Amino acid sequence: MKQIYLDHAATTPLDKRVLEKMLPYFCENYGNANSQHGYGREAQKAVDEARDTIAKLIGAKPSEIYFTSGGTESDNWVLRGVANAYKDKGNHIIISKIEHAAMLTTAKELEKEGFEFSYIGVDEEGFIDLEELKREIRPTTVLISCMFANNEIGTVEPIAEIVKIAKEKGILVHSDAVQAMGAIDINVAELGVDMLSFSAHKFNGPKGIGALYLKNGIPVSRLISGGHQERTRRGGTTNVPAVVGFAEALRLTKQTLKEDNEYVSSLRNRFVERVLAEIPKVKLNGASDMSKRLPSNADFSFEYIEGESILFSLDMDGIAVSSGSACSSGSLEPSHVLMAIGLSEERAHGTIRFSFGKENTVEEVDYVVDTLKNTIQRLREMSPLFNA
Repeated sequence: MKQIYLDHAATTPLDKRVLEKMLPYFCENYGNANSQHGYGREAQKAVDEARDTIAKLIGAKPSEIYFTSGGTESDNWVLRGVANAYKDKGNHIIISKIEHAAMLTTAKELEKEGFEFSYIGVDEEGFIDLEELKREIRPTTVLISCMFANNEIGTVEPIAEIVKIAKEKGILVHSDAVQAMGAIDINVAELGVDMLSFSAHKFNGPKGIGALYLKNGIPVSRLISGGHQERTRRGGTTNVPAVVGFAEALRLTKQTLKEDNEYVSSLRNRFVERVLAEIPKVKLNGASDMSKRLPSNADFSFEYIEGESILFSLDMDGIAVSSGSACSSGSLEPSHVLMAIGLSEERAHGTIRFSFGKENTVEEVDYVVDTLKNTIQRLREMSPLFNA
């Protein structure tokens, strides 16, 4: 059976060139980067080079890059670290309603500890309400956090404008850029953010390795206590192969970013145009201006059908898609992102996310559309809602 992978927003395949770069640090140069002997020094050299590479690629200093286990840890570290380090100055944090679960769940836990949060709404295309953001700022506000691009609907947020609003009030700014890094050319120095989360497996790097850009001089408290790794700010044995792979994946991605984006967005645009033209009762969620959404993302709501039915039917035909964020796929609740943009529960439950990658082809796009048309027609004929 033909196998087609359209769930790149969940994870991407590891680039073989990245794997080749990682392999020596599993079985040959296997030292602990914190050991003082030759094996350790060799590992530490590789980590230092990787940190330097990543820093240069995003406009940061090497001392501002901290390795973590992934975007979730980086997000947790920001919220808990800022809340605890700045509680004498203020206990109020502002985030958007469409943040990743790593942010929203942590916020709810911090509320139980006495910290206060404002959750800013978005419009029907998923763009944050900047006027509401301004109104919610208080004298006790210590942090504003907004994701760079949404993981479900692909909308790219106006981070530069958010930074400007925050800086006028002397407030720290964080952005969860897990979906954006590797799809958008991000320079933290030009952007002006104080903190940025990102993860290697979203741009053909290994899973289980992420990073937090933390601007020098910001006293964020530790999330993980232990040894003296990551300049004493994040304990735990350094995952040397993954760190090396992380840097190589980002380097390779940046080399061909423009060409890859043009190609992937052309596939996505062809897919969107055909679906809207050939399948009735369907809605494209997210930014209508394709230049203001991630180049890989196409998120559709299909009336009268459950998204899970579509997902499993396509999977039987060899097509891998998602009914929402992979991190919340076990939930029976409608997507908080889709509810925030004003969809009904029924439409939210009938939503599928298609996310394309550079290894996909035009032939695959057409095959998926043709298969999807038949799937939707068949499922609707079985639906009591459609026949009502």
